[in-house]
Amino acid sequence: MTEISKPNWWVVTDLDGTLMDHHYDWSAAMGAIRCLQRHRIPVIPCTSKTAEEVLRFRELADLHDPFIVENGGAIYGESANGQLWQQDLGPSWRQLRPQLADLQHELGEPLLALDDLSEADAVRLLGLSGEALKQAQRRQCSVPFVPPKTPESRHRLQVLAEMQQLCVVQGNRMGHLLGAGVSKGRALQTLKQRLGASGVKVLTLGDSPNDLPLLEAGDSAVVVPGPAGVHPELQSAVDEGRFHLAPAPHAEGWSVSVLQLIPGLQGFSH
Repeated sequence: MTEISKPNWWVVTDLDGTLMDHHYDWSAAMGAIRCLQRHRIPVIPCTSKTAEEVLRFRELADLHDPFIVENGGAIYGESANGQLWQQDLGPSWRQLRPQLADLQHELGEPLLALDDLSEADAVRLLGLSGEALKQAQRRQCSVPFVPPKTPESRHRLQVLAEMQQLCVVQGNRMGHLLGAGVSKGRALQTLKQRLGASGVKVLTLGDSPNDLPLLEAGDSAVVVPGPAGVHPELQSAVDEGRFHLAPAPHAEGWSVSVLQLIPGLQGFSH
């Protein structure tokens, strides 16, 4: 047990579609999270969500570990006195927002930003309304938007973004406009450097293409399937054995994978 009490491992996880299902339920993971806490293994959200949304989740889950927001746009943590610190890793929402309009013009197709969605559209697309929707819309370092429908248009948008020193990543339901080089994987490396944890081993978990840099940055990586199976863009890496495949969707598969893959936790019930 001494090998993990230092801790020598972090669990760095996407939230939507990975730990949470599309109704934002993660209750099946509570036992595994408590087990990790007993073994002093940090549970670090690494998500497209805003800091406000993650702070709410941390409160519900009783977490005090660092976290990564907006697809790697910023890292957060708590200082020794409990004060929250923040480090931005890319351009601000105010810089990015007009650039989405420029990309829409160049693409010749609508790119409706999350903050422009009506509540009815937000409920239909994301299952969010009221204060939960407002928290998701209050961005600091990314611009989520409804992506083009065809693969050809999505590819063309990627090229146009790169020409403007920007990048577009694709989640399960929204595209996300970010600064060039901003990613979940790069944010994880920055967080390790900031906390002096270069030697820590990391178990990463994700479910969609925007999680690929995170999965690739892990010492061990798990793809969590949805109810319809693995995201097509992650299937080849699973088939090649580069990533583990969780045995069930969302929190259930998350829990089994974490307890199986972290040394010393095998045999603990979730």
